[in-house]
Amino acid sequence: MHTKTNRLYLVFMFFGALVLLFIVAPLTGIFLETSGTEFFETAKDKEVRSSIILTLTTSLFGTLAFSIAAIPLAYLMAKKEFFGKKIVQGIIDLPIVIPHSAAGIAILGFISRDSALGTVADNFGLNLIGHPIGISLAMAFVSVPFLLNAARNGFEAVPDRLEKAALNLGASPTRVFFSISLPLAWRSIVSGFVLMFARGMSEFGAVVIIAYHPMITPVMIFERFNAFGLEYAQPIAAVFICVSLLFFIAIRLLSEKKQN
Repeated sequence: MHTKTNRLYLVFMFFGALVLLFIVAPLTGIFLETSGTEFFETAKDKEVRSSIILTLTTSLFGTLAFSIAAIPLAYLMAKKEFFGKKIVQGIIDLPIVIPHSAAGIAILGFISRDSALGTVADNFGLNLIGHPIGISLAMAFVSVPFLLNAARNGFEAVPDRLEKAALNLGASPTRVFFSISLPLAWRSIVSGFVLMFARGMSEFGAVVIIAYHPMITPVMIFERFNAFGLEYAQPIAAVFICVSLLFFIAIRLLSEKKQN
C-alpha cells in the first residue's frame, strides 16, 4: 500500500512539474532574450516609467475605491439568505467569463458623454474616456469578482456561533462585524485585494478600448510589439514583470505584519 501511494505521488509530482515548467519557461525566456543593457535602458526610459506608475496607481485606486462596497456585499453573500441570491452571484462572476473586449465596449457605453455618469462627469469638466479614472473603472470591472469571491469565502469561514454569541451579549451588528467578522476574515480579504489589484494592472482588452492614451504598460507592450516587433516589446515586459513581483511581495509583507 505504501509503495502504491509513493507511485501516485510521483505521478502527481510529474504532472505538477510539467505545469510549473509551462509557467516558468516563457517567463524565463523573456529574461534570457533581454540583455542587462536593454533592461536598464528600458527601466530608465521616462515613457516606460510613466506607464508603469500609471498602471500601478490606476489599479490601486480602483481596488481601494471598490473594496469599500465590495466587502459589505461579500458579507451579505456569505451570511444572509435572500431572494435572487444565486442570480446576484451569477452577476458577480459575469465579468470573469465575458470577453474583455466586450467588457470594454460595455464600460465605454457606461462612461461616455451620452450616459448618465458621463453627463455628470462632463458637468465637472471631466471626460472619463481617455482619463485615468476611466482606466480604473475598466480595471475594476474585470477584477472586482476576485475580491468579492475571496472575501465571501473568508466571511463564510467565520463561525456563526461567535457572531450570535456576541449579539446575545448585547453587541450591535456593526460592532460584531468590525470586532469579529472582519478580523477573522481579514486574510481572505487581503488575498482578494491582492488578486483584484493584480488582475486590474494586467488588464489589456477592456482598457485599450477606454484609453489607448495615456498608455498603461500592457497597452504599451502591445503598441511596441505592433510597431517594432518582439525585440522592442520584451524589455518592457521584463521590467514590468520585475516591478509587479516587487510590488506584490511588498504588499504581502505589509499585510502579514498587520495581521501579526
